[in-house]
Amino acid sequence: MFLLVLQMSDVTTDAVTLDLLREARETVRSSPLGVINTPMIPWCQTTLPLSVSCNVHIKLENMQKTGSFKIRGVANQFSRRPSGGHFVTISAGNYGKSFAYASKHYGSKGKVVMPETAPESRATLIQTFGVEVERVPTSSLMSAVNRCVQEDNMTFLHSYDDLDLIAGHASLGLEVLEAVPDPDVVVVCCGGGGLLAGVAAAIKLSGCDTTRIYGVEPEGACTMYQSFIEKKPVWMDTHSIASGLAPPSAGRLPFELCRLYVDQIVLVSDDEIKAAVSALYRAGLVVEPSGSAAFAALVNDKIPDLEGKTVVCILSGGNVGKDELANFPD
Repeated sequence: MFLLVLQMSDVTTDAVTLDLLREARETVRSSPLGVINTPMIPWCQTTLPLSVSCNVHIKLENMQKTGSFKIRGVANQFSRRPSGGHFVTISAGNYGKSFAYASKHYGSKGKVVMPETAPESRATLIQTFGVEVERVPTSSLMSAVNRCVQEDNMTFLHSYDDLDLIAGHASLGLEVLEAVPDPDVVVVCCGGGGLLAGVAAAIKLSGCDTTRIYGVEPEGACTMYQSFIEKKPVWMDTHSIASGLAPPSAGRLPFELCRLYVDQIVLVSDDEIKAAVSALYRAGLVVEPSGSAAFAALVNDKIPDLEGKTVVCILSGGNVGKDELANFPD
C-alpha cells in the first residue's frame, strides 16, 4: 500500500534551497496555466471581527486560478514533466481540479483517485476537463494508485509530498514577503503539509528568522499535529468538514520541512471552521472550509502573542458551491 510513498524517501530537506524556490517562483509566474499574484488586503479594510489589536493582512488565494493555491504547485510539477504523459493522482477536490486543468492544457492523460467521501460535485467538475475519476474508500486510495502505476503504466503525481509541488507552493511565501517584507506571524492551513512546508521554507530561507509560522489543522484530521508529537509522519483515520485538510497522512518531506521551519501546529474544530466560512461570506469573501482554517485559528485566539504584531493570514481556497454554503450558519 505504501510503495509509492516510499519511492520518494530519497528526497531530503537539503534539496530545498532559496535558489530552488526562486527558480520555481519564476516558473510559476510565467506558467501558461495563468497563475496570478493574488491580492493581499489589510484586515482593517474589511468588516471582519478581530478581538486582538494587531495588523493583519489577508492573502486571497481563494481568487487564484482554479480557485485555490494548488495551481501553484501543479504549475511547477507539470513544467518539469513531459507533455502528453499519463498521470494519476489522489485528491478530494482542489488538487484534482488543478491537476485536471493542467492535464487538459498540456495534452496529458489523467486520472484522479478520489475518496468516496468527497463531494460528488468535485468529481463532476474534474471530469469536465477530460480527466477520469475513480472513487474508492479512503483506505484503498494508495492501492488504487499502485494498480494504475503497475497495470496501466501511469506516473504518480503526489498532491502534497513532492519536491516540485512544494517548491511551486513556496511562490506564495515569496509573494507574501514582497507585500509584507518582515511579518511577525504567518498563519497557514495544513492538510498533508505541502503548502505549509513551501510557505515556511520560503519565509525562513529568505532570512525572516524571527517570523513565527503556525500551521492550522482540523481537530478530526490532525495528522501533522500528531506527527510533531511522534516525531515521524503518521497515518490516521481523518474526519472533517474541511475535506481538503483531511488526507490520511502527513507527507514525509512536508513533515521534515515543517519540523525545521514551523513553530507550532494548532487545531480548530469543525464548528469553528463553519463559523469562519460564514463570517467570511458575510464580509463578501467566498472561502471554502479548508481555506478558512487559518482565519478560524486567528478569530478563536488559537495563535499566541499577537498584540501589536504584523500578521499574515492565508485564505487558501474558495471552491465551495451554493449548495454547500446553505449548510453553514447565517
